[in-house]
Amino acid sequence: MTDNINPPHYRRGQIETIDAIEAMVEGWPAETGFRLGNVLKYLWRHRDKGGTESLRKARWYLDREIAAREAGEFRLKDPP
Repeated sequence: MTDNINPPHYRRGQIETIDAIEAMVEGWPAETGFRLGNVLKYLWRHRDKGGTESLRKARWYLDREIAAREAGEFRLKDPP
């Protein structure tokens, strides 16, 4: 049976994409976490789903993050 909620292309070995994304963006502003989380998501799955289209989507989100940083919109939150 196919798992449409958690398909195989969201796992590499024992690592789930969501776990890697959450670890990567911890402490970042929500907007940055969203954009760079999507970059990682599309890079992670491009081999099994989407191919070049997924790479273009990753680039689109990365370009948005770069533009935000160049506009001075990136600010790390203070640790709790």
